[in-house]
Amino acid sequence: MRALVPAALIAGGLIAGGLISAASARPERPQMRFASPAKAIAAEIAFAQLAQRKGQWTAFRETATEDAVMFVPQAVIARDWLKRQKNPPASVAWQPYQTWLSCDGTLAVNMGPWQRPDGSQGYFTTVWQRQKKGEYKWVMDQGDVLATPLAAPEMIASSVAACDRKQARPPAGAIAPGGTIAPAPTFPAGTRGGWSEDRTLSWAVTVAADCSRALTVSLYRGAGKPLETVLEKRVAALQPAAVCPLA
Repeated sequence: MRALVPAALIAGGLIAGGLISAASARPERPQMRFASPAKAIAAEIAFAQLAQRKGQWTAFRETATEDAVMFVPQAVIARDWLKRQKNPPASVAWQPYQTWLSCDGTLAVNMGPWQRPDGSQGYFTTVWQRQKKGEYKWVMDQGDVLATPLAAPEMIASSVAACDRKQARPPAGAIAPGGTIAPAPTFPAGTRGGWSEDRTLSWAVTVAADCSRALTVSLYRGAGKPLETVLEKRVAALQPAAVCPLA
């Protein structure tokens, strides 16, 4: 699907160490409860490097959650689909250009370009979910080809959701007064999606019968406002025509 980020970025502190539980009887450190763009970016860089070292689909398998979804073009449970895939001779390469995170850091969305060995290019979107020990695994991966490559930014951009917890009237799916969490909305048939634990970041992908699909990522900006759409991507229907079941 998706060249590696220069080592200078890693040496500059993008690769932040995960929380590691010692083999001794020492208690585990408490899980990080805040957003770290560096960790989200580091997860993507490590993913891309793993694909170059061990193979494309091996990297996808080893970094996916049990219920991770990808689109081929129909929605599939990634681990089930990946069991049947052999690594291509040369892996696709990719780089993160932008990241969005929930206030609590439990969910992150990365976007950037990919390049295949055959010269084709495109963009990817990866949704990352923080695990119990603090590491990230991906829960959704999608993208598309592009006629013109994405322009490289001077710096990787990051946006973190607002963290206010005392809204008078919280929007659906946001943090309610007192720090309690309002119920997350459900997704209609044909849509796969998810929320951060604090409900300040959400993603949704809708697949139509003609296999076209639309991705929406929304971020909470604070002051009791509804979540703001920060990323929208559309993938055209297949040619020749094909039929996709509801996601």
